[in-house]
Amino acid sequence: MASAVQHSASDSDADSDNSAGGAEELRHTDLTASIFKSYIQITGRSSPDLSKIQSFLTSSRCGALSCLICLERIRPSDPTWSCTQGCYAVFHLLCIQSWARQASDRAAERAVSRLSADLFPAAAAKAVENSIWHCPKCRGEYSKTLIPKTYFCFCEKLENPPNDPWILPHSCGEICNRPLKYNCGHNCLLLCHPGPCPSCPKLVRSSCFCGSIEDVKRCGFKNFSCEGICSKLLDCEVHCCSSTCHEGPCPPCRARGIYPCQCGRKEEERECFDRSFRCENSCERLLGCGKHVCSRGCHSGDCGECPLQGRRTCPCGKRAYEKMGCDVSIPLCGGTCDKMLSCGFHRCPERCHRGPCAETCRTVVTKSCRCGSLKKQVPCYQDLSCERKCQRLRDCERHACKRRCCDGECPPCSEICGKKLRCNNHKCPSPCHRGSCAPCPLMVTISCSCGETRFEVPCGTEREQKPPRCPKSCPISPLCRHGSDCKPHRCHYGACPACRLICDQEFPCGHKCKFRCHGPRPAPNPEFTLKPKKKKLNYRSECTPGSPCPSCPELVWRSCLGQHIGAERMLVCSDRAEFSCQNLCGYLLSCGNHYCTKTCHVLKTVSSTSPLPDRGKPCEECRLPCQKEREPKCPHPCPRPCHPGECDACKALVKRSCHCGSMVHVFECRYFNSLSEKDQLAVRSCGGPCHRKLPYCTHLCPEICHPGECPSPDSCCKKVTVRCGCQTLKREWPCQDVQAAYRNSGRDPRDVPKSQFGFALLSCSSDCKTKVKPLDSELQLRKPKLVERKELDAEMHIPKRRRRRERVQEAKRISRLQEIATTIWRFLLFFSLLVVIVLLLYYGYKGLLQLSDWMNEVEVQRQRKHLRN
Repeated sequence: MASAVQHSASDSDADSDNSAGGAEELRHTDLTASIFKSYIQITGRSSPDLSKIQSFLTSSRCGALSCLICLERIRPSDPTWSCTQGCYAVFHLLCIQSWARQASDRAAERAVSRLSADLFPAAAAKAVENSIWHCPKCRGEYSKTLIPKTYFCFCEKLENPPNDPWILPHSCGEICNRPLKYNCGHNCLLLCHPGPCPSCPKLVRSSCFCGSIEDVKRCGFKNFSCEGICSKLLDCEVHCCSSTCHEGPCPPCRARGIYPCQCGRKEEERECFDRSFRCENSCERLLGCGKHVCSRGCHSGDCGECPLQGRRTCPCGKRAYEKMGCDVSIPLCGGTCDKMLSCGFHRCPERCHRGPCAETCRTVVTKSCRCGSLKKQVPCYQDLSCERKCQRLRDCERHACKRRCCDGECPPCSEICGKKLRCNNHKCPSPCHRGSCAPCPLMVTISCSCGETRFEVPCGTEREQKPPRCPKSCPISPLCRHGSDCKPHRCHYGACPACRLICDQEFPCGHKCKFRCHGPRPAPNPEFTLKPKKKKLNYRSECTPGSPCPSCPELVWRSCLGQHIGAERMLVCSDRAEFSCQNLCGYLLSCGNHYCTKTCHVLKTVSSTSPLPDRGKPCEECRLPCQKEREPKCPHPCPRPCHPGECDACKALVKRSCHCGSMVHVFECRYFNSLSEKDQLAVRSCGGPCHRKLPYCTHLCPEICHPGECPSPDSCCKKVTVRCGCQTLKREWPCQDVQAAYRNSGRDPRDVPKSQFGFALLSCSSDCKTKVKPLDSELQLRKPKLVERKELDAEMHIPKRRRRRERVQEAKRISRLQEIATTIWRFLLFFSLLVVIVLLLYYGYKGLLQLSDWMNEVEVQRQRKHLRN
């Protein structure tokens, strides 16, 4: 007992209201096991039907049970009333009494306003007696006689139940024993509890819906489906139901077939339940008289007797005729029809006639409109209404009726209330009404962080509630590396407690962290975060929770910047201080041929594998020229500075003329020197004719461009014109014959001038002497012409650069003149525009002054006329 009292004291509600004496009320212990004990003993397990009761128990245990009307907390000692229509909400007894009286009074006033108490006193008294009120949450209807007057427990057996901390508040602590739903004959086995009673847990033998299977089921779930075919005989009494075993009557028969209509003339394919139908044809069968046919539509059975046989009357019914044949038409009586018209007040004024009377009564009568403000003579069939709008307030007493020609019975207000409810979260969705709005029917679910323990409170009171205390373990997994080793803790609000284990995480250097775990913690739930308790820390924490591991404090040997052997020092592992041993670097330079002469410094080639950062001055750059010999050998030196590896292939351009000297080839040095001597000679050939003159004649070598002397220069086969001494006779000899002639005459062909090659090899004849003088005179006449041609050729052979320079100078002269002319034109255009703008401004200002003077004169004249009048 002492432990139970201690447990109850530990679960006290810190936010509960103080009593009159100032003492705090204790929260009640968890009574779920005792209340559900008898139910679970029969079923062997919990049931979803117990969720409503479980939610109420959680709210009561946490002190979160609130009244929907006043939004105040319901204490265990407060008298209460609970709805029995379906919502089972709990209210203060005083609040629901006030609510019910106000609602029933308003309903009675509305009923009396519709019925005049002076004219209908009995009806008005009965309306007041039968006034109803509604539950504030589910809007369930209660009569005025059901307004609660006494405080009862939930099962309504005990009046004014005592406030016992060991039983459920507002409960008698006895078995509920209320009849269960579906009128199964059993009673509730739970202790007195709020909310609906669960389904009956008794075991009974019951049949499925179709009655083919019989099984033992819980009484509350005894109606079940066997999932087989129903096979019940349908209404057609021909086919059976093919649906799965179901509740209620079987659906209509959907079997299709060909069925005749009622008269039997037409057949159609229809579903079985719609097999009886009527076609569109009339019956047209002979009646019993044998003279008339049936005028009815398609029908079954006999057509009946002829309606024109027996006693017959005229159309108005005033004169009767006996024993008249059915084929004889009845004569009109000639009197007034006098049948009642459709209006129900006047009779037909026409003579006896066949067919229906006039549909509209046209008798002129004096009518009043519905509101009584207009009287007028109108035809009887016409309704009279005025355009006056009703100004009476509707039952909400806020909005006018505004209906045209209202008869006094104003309809209920169709506007939405829209007032803000007491919860300050929602607006009233009901139609506009009198009095205060109904409380907000919504409920807010408050749960623990894991969501397993929850309870519902009225909307608007959730800000004053605390989440329930959950007995389950915290479902949030730790985010630090000790997730599986951390000690489990119960479901809580806010952040999980910090891990107290050693971090033991490995540093990048290989050592392990020996501080307390400082890994990240899960973020607190923002909806239920509680303010952290302020505790004074007497010591300084080693690290901040959620921060990375601190620097490694281990001592290690570390080399100098240049990684020289024998220059190591003992330093802290996380200390990044660097030192130089002041020795020469001595490392091989990037050229691979010389060594660094700087003082000990950071080496970029070593920093990739060293823990030290890659910073500082790199080794000096070798600025000596490259002195290596190239392969293949060439006379050009390597243009690069000293570098590692082999030199690049020589890309210098080498000029080599062809063998005949007519073309110059340009080769890369590496390409030309990589060829053999034979290939070099072949590459230098231009591929065209030799173009070198033969040594013994004036002709060119006919061979392809080739190295060395031209082959067989004395065997030239070209034609040469041979003349006599006076140049009168001429012949064409082969060049080799001309050379042979010179050699036979003892002369070397090389010594013969090119202009006289083949001259004087023929001997003159007798005709040559008479032509010598004329030839000399002609030569003298030709000399001046040759001189003139030479002068013209000298003028034509001016260098191209000189002529181009002269053309550029002439163009510059022309362009300067154009620039001067353009500048003058632009100046004149700008000046003319400026003059035009000045003139416009001047005359515009002058016009405005004249307009102002004219308006002043007009105003003076108008004032004079006004004074005269």
